[in-house]
Amino acid sequence: MTPKIIRGKKSKESKRGRGRPAVFDHDVALREAMNLFWERGYEGTSFDDLIAAMGISASSFYNSFGSKEALYCEATRSYLEWAGQWFFAILNDPSIDTRTAFAHLFEATAEEFTRGDHPLGCMISLAGTHCPPGMTNIRDMMAEHRAFSESAMAERIHKGIARGDVPQDTDAKMLAAYYSAVARGLAVQARDGASRKTLVEIGRLAMRAWPADSRATRKDRIG
Repeated sequence: MTPKIIRGKKSKESKRGRGRPAVFDHDVALREAMNLFWERGYEGTSFDDLIAAMGISASSFYNSFGSKEALYCEATRSYLEWAGQWFFAILNDPSIDTRTAFAHLFEATAEEFTRGDHPLGCMISLAGTHCPPGMTNIRDMMAEHRAFSESAMAERIHKGIARGDVPQDTDAKMLAAYYSAVARGLAVQARDGASRKTLVEIGRLAMRAWPADSRATRKDRIG
């Protein structure tokens, strides 16, 4: 399945013929840019790479997207919209308990990170970790996106504590940080060629760290 892209304007100029501008599909061009950034990173993607993959001229690029950085921001938003569909649908599923939600999330992560119809891994997890001084805005933007997903995990754990399916003494922030780190590690593993089966097993191992109810543990010891 092709990632869903933010709907944008069509009817953009790509080449001229007899005084009448031809058009290109904005969404298709954006998807190609997203995949290229995902595969090569911001610095590893040149302007020539972009216009070649997007099938547009330099003038059309600047008229439609403004700059490489602006395009990267738009491509990142498109990725987040697509990835957020499965991420939040699983994480916030009200029909399952919190632990099951995280277990399902890791299973889905293993599948999404190893699909063959887009680059391996995660566009956000792998981006902007090494940037020169002039690109701190890119680094900060990607760090902010990663922090947002981690905070969403923490929020679900807090809800689980309130509902009673997560032990009351659980450090929600630290548990979310741990599982966020595991998810980012899965992205690296995927890019290095790890199989989906391996990623699934890593996720299952990570779930063994899920906190046990200390009250039940003490009761079992007494019994």
